[in-house]
Amino acid sequence: MSAVAVGFAGQSSAAPRRSHLRMTARGRAVLLSLIATPLVVAALAFGINAGSAVGTTSSQPLQKVTVIGGETLWGLASQIAPKDDPRNVIADIMSVNRMSTSTIEPGEQLLIPAKYSH
Repeated sequence: MSAVAVGFAGQSSAAPRRSHLRMTARGRAVLLSLIATPLVVAALAFGINAGSAVGTTSSQPLQKVTVIGGETLWGLASQIAPKDDPRNVIADIMSVNRMSTSTIEPGEQLLIPAKYSH
């Protein structure tokens, strides 16, 4: 005769006990919400801070220039700030005008950053 320990309600202690706790669809949704909410709040907080607007520190209004035929951003940058590096001036013009490329068209109006306005 082998010695088998008998547990609660006549069950053998060698057999794994099955839990009576089951996760329902509603319980999974609540658990997911509890986990996801802090992550979403943190992502929004970081996203709002990362997308802050870039403004000028000057109270002067921005100057507008109208592009003429054959003009390039390099030439425009050299005209408005001859002592500055044209690459920096171009980057500032593109930033202020929210340009994704450096292509400009005749008749287009560009804002010039206040620090380059005369």
